[in-house]
Amino acid sequence: MTYPKMIIFDYGHTLCYEPGWNSARGNAELMKYITKNPNNYTPEDIKKGAELVFDQHIESIRKNGYDVTGQVGNRVLYEYLGIEFSLSPLDRETVFWDGASAGEIMPDTDKMLDYLYKKDIRTAVISNLLWSSEALKIRLDRLLPNNHFEFIMSSSDYLFRKPHRMMFDISLNKAGLEASDVWYCGDNPQADVEGSSQVGIYPVWYDNIMECDYRDKSKETVPTCEYLHIHEWSEMIEVLEGLT
Repeated sequence: MTYPKMIIFDYGHTLCYEPGWNSARGNAELMKYITKNPNNYTPEDIKKGAELVFDQHIESIRKNGYDVTGQVGNRVLYEYLGIEFSLSPLDRETVFWDGASAGEIMPDTDKMLDYLYKKDIRTAVISNLLWSSEALKIRLDRLLPNNHFEFIMSSSDYLFRKPHRMMFDISLNKAGLEASDVWYCGDNPQADVEGSSQVGIYPVWYDNIMECDYRDKSKETVPTCEYLHIHEWSEMIEVLEGLT
């Protein structure tokens, strides 16, 4: 373990989480901006269409290790329904996402990022996410206004999902650093820990006790690579202090 020049983070259940997620509420917010709905589709109709486009077709792509941006999914869904909005594709993402869950930061994330900035440790984000990198940046800037992320990568903009090494290789190119100078922190032992380890990045398994409703931990296994196992951000700060 060497002192890092940069630490890259996962988003969901690592930097932030999304309590009270409710897609119906997101759709209700989005419907306020409809300008054309010739078939008078109801929220229930939109839900059924979304289940077809997102839950069935896009999810089958994601299960194979690839991703499609939510903007593409929205285009298919709403052109299929004949619905138009007074919003840009990016605004449609953020209005729905904020409506479904405004999000909150994981405990002490802000304090941890402030510490890294004071120590001149650079930061960035790589996330397996349906929403675009632009939408994710907007959310992170709102929830963590003092962040100094140099770049934010969403899998939906890059085709590949973690643990595919392409995401991590690209991040090293963006950072201009060797893998040995970088740590990666995430909550998923396969996508985050083993995924980053395969390119030589040092992995940090952020195994917080807060319940995560979208993960099936029964399908996860303990990583076989070397890694730092923490449960709170204060633990990582302690380790960094010991390395200085």
